[in-house]
Formats: sequence, C-alpha cells, structure tokens
Amino acid sequence: MSTNATQLSASVNALATLPGMPEKIDAAREACTKLRWHNALRRRIPEAAAESRVRGAWASGELDGARLSVDIVRDLMRGAVTWHDEPDPVEQVMRGVVAATAETERLGSVVLTAPMQALARLHTAAAAGLVPDSELGRPRLDGEDSREFIEIGDAPPAAEARERLQRVVELLASAKTLPIPIVAALAHAEIVTARPFTRGNGVVARAIERAVIQAGGLDPTGVAVPEAGHGTGGGPAYLGGLTAYTRGDAAGVGLWLTHCCDAIVAGAAEGEAIADAVLAGRLT
Repeated sequence: MSTNATQLSASVNALATLPGMPEKIDAAREACTKLRWHNALRRRIPEAAAESRVRGAWASGELDGARLSVDIVRDLMRGAVTWHDEPDPVEQVMRGVVAATAETERLGSVVLTAPMQALARLHTAAAAGLVPDSELGRPRLDGEDSREFIEIGDAPPAAEARERLQRVVELLASAKTLPIPIVAALAHAEIVTARPFTRGNGVVARAIERAVIQAGGLDPTGVAVPEAGHGTGGGPAYLGGLTAYTRGDAAGVGLWLTHCCDAIVAGAAEGEAIADAVLAGRLT
C-alpha cells in the first residue's frame, strides 16, 4: 500500500472511531442486513430494486427542489409516459435525476474499480440538457464556477475542486478495506461541498452514495433508499449536515457522518416497505 493510501486509510478509520460513530456504523450495517433477509428478496430482488430507484430518484429530486409525484417518476422510469418536448425547469432537473439514479444500476463494481469513469457517467446522465455538452462528464476548468448549494458557501476555485475530486477517486478505490458507511458519506459530502461540476453536483453525490452502498456490500440488493433517508428531516436537516461538514472540525464532520448513517437506517426501512409491497403485490 502506498504512503498516500496508508494515510487515507488511517484518516477514514479515525473518523469511524469518533464518539458514537461505531454504534452508528453498526446500526447502518444491521439495518441493511435485516433488509437483505426479507422474504421478498429471495426471488424478487430486481422488482424491489427497480422500485428503490424510483423512490430514490423521487427523493433526490425533492432535495434539489424538483417535485413530481412518485407515481409520475415511476411511470417515467419504466417508460409508461414520456418527457415533454419542452420540459419546464422541474422536468429538466428531474430528467437528470432519473437518468443518474437509473445509471447506478449499470455501474456495478465500476464505482470502486474505476471511480473516475463512474463519476463521469453519472455526471453525463445528471447534467445532460442542463449544461453545454462540452461540460459533461468532466470537472470544472479554471474560470468555471458552480452556483449550486450557495447556502453552504461559495464553491472553491476549480483547481481546488479538481484536487478534492481526485481524493474522492482515491477514497473510492480504497473502499473495500474501509467502513462503507463512512466512505459513502465522505464521497457524498466532498462532491457537494467541492462542487467539481458546473451543475448536477447534488444529484451525482447522492447517486454515487447509492452506488457505493451497493457495490461495497453494505446493501448488495440495491433495495435500500438512502436518498429518502436524507430527506427524512427535510431539506434544512440535509443542508445543516453539509454545512457542519464544511467546518472541517471533528464535531461538524461527525454530525454529517451521523446524519448519513441515520439516512442509511431510514433508507433500509424504506427498502423494507418496498419489499413488503412487493410481497403484497401493491406496487403500481
């Protein structure tokens, strides 16, 4: 293991030992293990996972202020209805949310073996139609800015954002030896706070978290809905956790990590509700 990789591993493992964090990590693992053994997931994982992506896309859109009913999102994702030829701003954002969330199904292990490729694919899906094609799938160039998440402060300069994105790539490449709830939370927060892309940062962050949770083996079924977990306390709680993370101190980072572990627990509970509905034949 290289010196950088060793330092990265030590830093992540140190965060996992912050006060109360081992218990939060264990709770996230236990919730996902309980979900994995649900009766519906013995034979009907694809059906349940598809509904998880529907609810995940809906919740991710809500966090970005794009509100459509979950029934409409479901119909859009299964092709029962089509997007308008001239979408309004909500549809423009939701088209990217739906595409990025759907792309997580196809990423598989790529998110951990070729993280930059995974990030490029997710950003291309999330931001298509929102930015010029020349900005898709790549981090900001010098002079390019992002005006997203201004509630937590201005985006750092492009050079710093690219450097932080590279550290996310290194983190994901080392994920198999690290606590997955912490890896997923850090990747999510770094993408949102660094804002390496001109647009679509939040959508990419939540999609990469979903992909890491599945590929890292925490929720191998892909039925948990972490995006819904982030929305449990509403947008202010989500932004509050991210704002705390930007402080960079142990208390602030710990608050965000706690939020994310709680989101996984809530997301697993949502996954159980999906599995119950699959068993009862109540998905529409």
